[in-house]
Amino acid sequence: MSLTKRLHSRRLFLVNLVFIGIILGFVMSGILFACATNVQSGDAVRAEEVARPPLTDVDPRAGSFRGIAEAVLPSVVQLTVQEVRSVSGPQGERPWFDFFFRSPDNGDREFRTQGLGSGVIVRREGSTYYVLTNDHVISDGDQISVLLYDEQEFDGEVVGTDSRRDLALVSFEADIDIPVAVLGDSDDLYVGDWVLAVGSPFGFQSTVTAGIVSALGRRGGPAGNISDFIQTDAAINQGNSGGALVNLRGEVVGINTWITSQTGGSVGLGFSIPINNAKRAIDDFIETGGVRYGWLGVSIRRVAPEVATDLGLESRRGAIVHHVFRDSPAEEGGILPGDFITAINGSAVNDSDELIARVGDLVIGERAEFRLIRDGREREITVVIAARSDERSIADQNRNLWPGLSVFPLDESMRGEMGVDSVDHGVVISNVESRTPAARAGFRVGDFITEINERRIDSVKSFYRELNDLNAETLTMSIIRGEDTLEIDLRR
Repeated sequence: MSLTKRLHSRRLFLVNLVFIGIILGFVMSGILFACATNVQSGDAVRAEEVARPPLTDVDPRAGSFRGIAEAVLPSVVQLTVQEVRSVSGPQGERPWFDFFFRSPDNGDREFRTQGLGSGVIVRREGSTYYVLTNDHVISDGDQISVLLYDEQEFDGEVVGTDSRRDLALVSFEADIDIPVAVLGDSDDLYVGDWVLAVGSPFGFQSTVTAGIVSALGRRGGPAGNISDFIQTDAAINQGNSGGALVNLRGEVVGINTWITSQTGGSVGLGFSIPINNAKRAIDDFIETGGVRYGWLGVSIRRVAPEVATDLGLESRRGAIVHHVFRDSPAEEGGILPGDFITAINGSAVNDSDELIARVGDLVIGERAEFRLIRDGREREITVVIAARSDERSIADQNRNLWPGLSVFPLDESMRGEMGVDSVDHGVVISNVESRTPAARAGFRVGDFITEINERRIDSVKSFYRELNDLNAETLTMSIIRGEDTLEIDLRR
């Protein structure tokens, strides 16, 4: 047989072998599939018809959160917010646009911006439903649309807002039964607990992600938010703001608010407002349209290590009072600059952020006990809490802020940095608030205060001791400014 015929014979044999193998593969696959699914000839099977255990028998710890998701999803909504803005531009810049859209009287053009967020239905009164969300979600929106889990849509109205904690309440009318979320106890959370984040990230409605509580009591939120936060690694993205953070019982324990990310997407650092911080706000929104905060009337900060040492403090847990507002609850109660507040109503205060939040939650008109350290000694002071006024009006009261300057201890390194090796005692002014008595008197940052009313100043403690001499109406301070020695009077 020739070589050509041999090759042709082998090729034909290989082709037949492959063809027979394919046929046998299909036959065997069909037999195995029929055995695995136990389906009889003529049966029609759909994926959702596969038998599943009842939801009540599903333990989330066993690997499924679907029971929680089904319970929570109907009470979490998507919020679409539209804002109408006017922009003025030179005529003829875009002739076609000006012809159709420019207002004939002033040349302004209007366009709409649209924002997206989430919200949680937290209350029902008759046919009125209330949705808790973030203040930054609704912002200055002119139109709010509430989209339910079943895709029914309703017009929403703003009930109240609170920029300090970034909370807001929206209402809508509906003559149907809609599940209302169950609010849990965020104080019952522990690091490591499972939680689910529910919302509409990037417009993907009714998205559920899972994670754990990564940390509790986080502070330093955006725009001066005074809340402490629940940190979670459950995926939170843009559009999740205002949505629910829920525990394994399906209870809302937080309102998702912000993320830390360099890319704009989730990197496992999401933060939620504890629901206990929002419960009172819901009632306040419905009753008054806003939240009333308690006001003490002090300017406080975390104490620097050097200042704490100079004051003789054993711990830095607390907040130092730098200034006191005149005619404020603090002044009337006897709190003075330099006081180091360590507790409110018997409960310890860790830092200035916690003090601000705790004071805000105090009942207006009621007495509060403040434990503080003054001149090395601990004491208790009773203050009647007042209502906090608008932020701007408080800022305008700087002229009533006493004394208006803050000081820092003078040590060897400070003398070397500022080139004043000859100054062997005193404190240095680290800050002067504008329009305060100190600013009007002419004090400057970098001035060294060496004496007050001819009494030597050796430390921050001695500075506040002389500053708080209530028998002296005028405080004459000897200061060193550059190569000059000056005396400046600070009047109460």
